[in-house]
Amino acid sequence: MLRILVTGAAGLLGGELCKRLLEAGHAVTGLVHRNPTICGNDGQALAIDTLTGDISQPRFGWEAERFAEVAQAHDLLIHCAATVRFDLAEDDYRAVNVDGVAHALVLAEAGGMDFLHVSTAYVCGIRNGTISVNDALPGSGPGSGPENAPEIGFANGYEASKAAGERLVRASSVRWAIARPSIVVGDYETGAIRQFDTTYAAFKLIAEGRVRQMPARADGTLDFVPLDHVAQGIVLIAERMEDAAGGTYHLVSGQPLPVTAFAGAIGSYPQFHEPRLVTPEEFDPASLQALERRLYKRVAGLYASYFQRDPHFSDTEFRKLSGRGCPPTGPAYIHRLIDHCIAVGFLPAA
Repeated sequence: MLRILVTGAAGLLGGELCKRLLEAGHAVTGLVHRNPTICGNDGQALAIDTLTGDISQPRFGWEAERFAEVAQAHDLLIHCAATVRFDLAEDDYRAVNVDGVAHALVLAEAGGMDFLHVSTAYVCGIRNGTISVNDALPGSGPGSGPENAPEIGFANGYEASKAAGERLVRASSVRWAIARPSIVVGDYETGAIRQFDTTYAAFKLIAEGRVRQMPARADGTLDFVPLDHVAQGIVLIAERMEDAAGGTYHLVSGQPLPVTAFAGAIGSYPQFHEPRLVTPEEFDPASLQALERRLYKRVAGLYASYFQRDPHFSDTEFRKLSGRGCPPTGPAYIHRLIDHCIAVGFLPAA
C-alpha cells in the first residue's frame, strides 16, 4: 500500500485517478483548491481525505509546520493539478503550470517522496510524424533532451508551460516519472464523461453548426484517448515507480484519427452539421459571419492548430512497462462519445 498525495484531485482526471487508487488499496489524500468535492468519472463523491491548498503559492499556502507534516505523511506525489485552458496570459500559465510544479517538487523533496508528473503529449509542439518520449522538447534549457530540438515552437501557452514544467521535474533531485496523455475524452466502453469542457466546448459549436468552417490540413489527425486508459495507466506507473523512475510515458491512443474521419462522424448524424474543412492558407476568419467569427475566436479557434498537425505518439515505453496499450479508438469509439453527449443532453437528439 502506498500513501499517495494527488494534486488537482477535484479535476476530471484527478478524480478518476483517486477512485482507481482507492480501489487498488492505496491510502489517498486529495489536494483541492476551490472545489472541495472529489468525484470519479461516474459523478459519485469519494470518501477520501482532502487537503485545501493553492499550488501557485509557496508551500501551497500552508504554514511551515503543516507543510512538513504533509511532506512526511506520503510516499508518492502525483501532480495532476494544472490549468488546461488555451486562452490565458503567460503569467497565469507560469503561476500554475510552472511555479505550481516547482512548489510541488519542494514538497516532494521535503518528504523524500517519489514524484509522478502528469504532463501532455503535446509538449512536442507543432511537430508531425513519429513522436518519441525521448525526443528533445522544443526550445532550450534544462531537460530539453539529449540534443537541441529544432525551433518548431508550440501552438499555445499551455503546451509551452507544460514543457517548462517537465524541465523542472527532470532537473530535480526527486525520483520522478512523467505521464503524457494526449486529448483525453470519455470512457472507452460507454463514452461517458462527467464534465464537458476544453475540447468538448469546441466540438459542440462545430456539431451544432455555430462554427461551420475549420482550418485543417488534409493529413491532419487527432489522438483521442479514453479517460479510463489514462487513469489506469497512471495507477500502473505509480505502482511500478521502481521500474518507471526516470522514464516518460505516452498515455495515448497511438491510433491517430484523421480529421476528415472526425468531421465525417459528426456529419453522419442528421441533426449535426459536418464542418467544412478549409486549408489553413485559404481560411480567413474575417470572412465568417459576425457571430461565427466571435465563437471561432473565443472557443473553436483555440483548438484549430490540432486540426493542422499529424503527430504519431509512440507508446513503446509504456507498453514495455505495462504490457498493455490503448484499445481501438476508431469510428466506433467516436460514435460512442457522440452518443453519450446526446444521451445526457449535451448535444441535441435527432
